[in-house]
Amino acid sequence: MEWDGLASALEGELVALEPLAPRHAADLRAAASDAEVWRWMPASAATPPLFERWLEQMLADSAAGRQASFATIERASGAAIGHTAYLALRPEHRGLEIGWTWLARERWRSGANLESKLLLLEHAFGVLDCIRVEFKTDELNERSRRALEGIGAKLEGVLRSHMIVRGEVIRDSAYYSVIAAEWPALRERLERRLEAHRGGA
Repeated sequence: MEWDGLASALEGELVALEPLAPRHAADLRAAASDAEVWRWMPASAATPPLFERWLEQMLADSAAGRQASFATIERASGAAIGHTAYLALRPEHRGLEIGWTWLARERWRSGANLESKLLLLEHAFGVLDCIRVEFKTDELNERSRRALEGIGAKLEGVLRSHMIVRGEVIRDSAYYSVIAAEWPALRERLERRLEAHRGGA
């Protein structure tokens, strides 16, 4: 079983999500150059060589059907300001993960992350007919955990010694999820939170 339309372009008011392509490289390389963006990520792409390696991997995994990567496009400027992806694809169980999400630091708290989550969740539940969408983050990443709890994702637990990050750090991962029965109420919650950002756009 496969999903049709997994990597469809998704349009919002603040951002659009476009399937990742080489044409996004220049903008994303600039957005990725702040090391703080990568502090809690499994790998860093803050330098040009690391970025090229990261981009090659994202494009290869997407081409192979292991994930669906998106460039986050700021509608006002047309610039690519970050990345997100559908991962851990399980179409036979109607489930997937949203991850590899990052934004240029100056776009934090701009509403871009909120709207990208809304677009991805709406597509997952409304088009792909998912029954479960999951997220994972470093247990110590308080900013990411607050953001997930802010959209209404439920903490399911912490997987201890779950990952080796950057070849040496042993990471405990906090897992969150949203299930289909919760999505209508969460959609309304996200729309309300986005009103202030969209009104000022």
